[in-house]
Amino acid sequence: MADEAIGVMNASYSYGDVEAVRGITFNVDEGEIFGFLGPNGAGKSTTIKMLTGQLRPREGEIKVLGLDIMGQRGKVQSQIGICFERTNLYEQMSAYENLKLFSDLYGVRDFDADELLLRVDLKDRGKDKVSTYSKGMKQRLMVARSLVNESRILFLDEPTEGLDPKSADRIRNVILEERDNGVTVFLTTHDMMEADKLSDRVAFINNGEIAAIDTPHNLKQKYGKRIMKVQIMKDGGDLEVREIIMDGSNAADDIYALFKDERIVTIHSEEASLEDIFIQVTGRGLSG
Repeated sequence: MADEAIGVMNASYSYGDVEAVRGITFNVDEGEIFGFLGPNGAGKSTTIKMLTGQLRPREGEIKVLGLDIMGQRGKVQSQIGICFERTNLYEQMSAYENLKLFSDLYGVRDFDADELLLRVDLKDRGKDKVSTYSKGMKQRLMVARSLVNESRILFLDEPTEGLDPKSADRIRNVILEERDNGVTVFLTTHDMMEADKLSDRVAFINNGEIAAIDTPHNLKQKYGKRIMKVQIMKDGGDLEVREIIMDGSNAADDIYALFKDERIVTIHSEEASLEDIFIQVTGRGLSG
């Protein structure tokens, strides 16, 4: 059984009269990718700021790597890496200089910037000023910077938001590589497809509250429906799409009847997406 990397018990936070996070409770195991999913304004960024010691919870308890985050913030922060959606790089410095600066701050010995730049496909541009970088290049450098201190936990806030497919794939590969090396990844995003590809477990947060926690597979099995979509050709050449709920009591008979009586053009199965499940559980879409 994996050790607990993050433990949150009844944590809350308010901005004045606005309650952003409302008594949430969950845990994250070591070596898993935990997707923390919800629309903008749901409480994702506030939660990650509490977990990393940037905000003190108004109520509740948060432990990271077995340590109280506020009581032992320095010790915790030396073992975590953080990558936020908004870049905060030193743009008049090169990528190499940005990484070297952070390695000095963390006191990392025998630091190899070239290896990190190679992992995020920036080695050939390592000596260039960051001001000359595209958004995707800056985001890849942010991810590389979060790895400088060989973090035990990575906190990634919308790491592929708005990126081109190549940059997004590079970041996803780094996330999976880190997980395979035993690093815990806490991923906040409103991109349900991204979370489905990467996450071992996910939590839905809505209006500052946890609405559901489980593996993507279990959530789909619990809330979703498996559907078979069949395209048939009618007399005269018109196409018609029929849907059969595969978990229905008459599914086998309905499928047999289609193959027996109809001219089938295409057939494929379809399962509910995490976005479908989120809407069903919370009653709202990701942009609503």
